[in-house]
Amino acid sequence: SAALHLEKQKAAERQAEEFIKELEQEITELKRRDTELEQLSHTEDHLLQVRVPLFFHSNAVHHRTALPMLRVFSLSVDVTLDPDTANPLLILSDEGTQVTCGDTEQKLPDTPERFDDCACVLGKEGFSSGRFYYEVQVSGKIEWTLGVTTESSNRKGEITASPEDGYWTALDSPSVPLSLKQAPQKVGVFVDYEEGLVSFYDVECRSHIYSFTGQSFTEKLYPYFNPYTNDGGRNSAPLIITPVDHDK
Repeated sequence: SAALHLEKQKAAERQAEEFIKELEQEITELKRRDTELEQLSHTEDHLLQVRVPLFFHSNAVHHRTALPMLRVFSLSVDVTLDPDTANPLLILSDEGTQVTCGDTEQKLPDTPERFDDCACVLGKEGFSSGRFYYEVQVSGKIEWTLGVTTESSNRKGEITASPEDGYWTALDSPSVPLSLKQAPQKVGVFVDYEEGLVSFYDVECRSHIYSFTGQSFTEKLYPYFNPYTNDGGRNSAPLIITPVDHDK
């Protein structure tokens, strides 16, 4: 009986030691990550190097705390809207950098690449490698969706904007508001094709909004814009693709 008690005690001690060792390893790992993030906050190419901390396991990661943000200007690309993909309700500016939703459908050919139900439009140029970044002004809008989509994604009927359907997007609307202290005025979209990363930033606050990580891209990705209907004038402000301000 005494021997059995001693054996149980030793087993309990071994378990406790293993548990303590695991905790110590976890603390060491967290300290290492904290140091990395601290170093990244002082680096000159933060947007390039920052990765969503490893202790977030979900594919879609939402940061409530602001991370330092420094745009990597060599990665900014010129994006213009592709009228051949635009829903017939959408009104595009002549230079292809602004889009708003009108009240009357234009008579346009219903080609496979054109959105026929959702008020969406894509950028002209697709990307199949590397990293790219662009900014979109959303001020004055109460509803919008931005992101990227695949070349073969569905454009007809109701669109389910999910990664399973080839859409990686951030949405702000009265029914699904972004959980931020204040609505962003300008949103930065950053894609690292090889890393499978799509990140959204509040440009003015220099803070991270949302990221999709660990994605597997196999075809061209196109910038995606949905200004939504103008809602009787309440959402009539355009989405505006803006040049990246290199002086900020």
